[in-house]
Amino acid sequence: MARKTLIRRGGTAASALALILGGVYAVEGGYVNHKDDRGGPTHSGVTQVVARQNGYLGDMRNFPRNCNATVTVCADNIYTEIYVSKPGFYPLLTLDPGVAAEVIDTGINMGPAIASRFLQAAINVNCGPARLTVDGKVGRATIAAYSACQRSIGAVPFCTRVLGSLDAQQEQRYRRIVQNQPSQAVFLKGWIAHRIGNVDRASCQ
Repeated sequence: MARKTLIRRGGTAASALALILGGVYAVEGGYVNHKDDRGGPTHSGVTQVVARQNGYLGDMRNFPRNCNATVTVCADNIYTEIYVSKPGFYPLLTLDPGVAAEVIDTGINMGPAIASRFLQAAINVNCGPARLTVDGKVGRATIAAYSACQRSIGAVPFCTRVLGSLDAQQEQRYRRIVQNQPSQAVFLKGWIAHRIGNVDRASCQ
């Protein structure tokens, strides 16, 4: 059963992001180095490769979750920069925090470009004729289309539909990964339990 993230509308982007990352950390835990995990050693969900790319040279067992005056490379900053700001998800934190939670979590698990394509496809499927090119680049056009769909359909029903579409695409990809790479089957149960249905639909209210 997924640990459900609940984020109420009307808060700040910073408060929404703090709740989202709290949900990520609850699922990812601390240091993990599973022999079958293609990502290698991770801490708080951040892979060693990504940590190194961002300047962390220490043992991943000691990788910090939070930054301070002396610690400038940490999970909080990496997630905010690479998995929220850079892929263009930041406006969603106030536009629709529930959907923001889903795409950010998916981006952390599968990569931001994949999460972006899932979002664009979900907008097209749930808001009449295709509005967007599914190119994995969330910019002004994607955010504008999302906002327009909220107005035409209603923010709550559109959020609920989009979350359903995002979950369906994500689960399909997990099953395809396992079909193509049977060694990853060991992770399927956890992926489904923790990543599908993990955003409380009450977040759409």
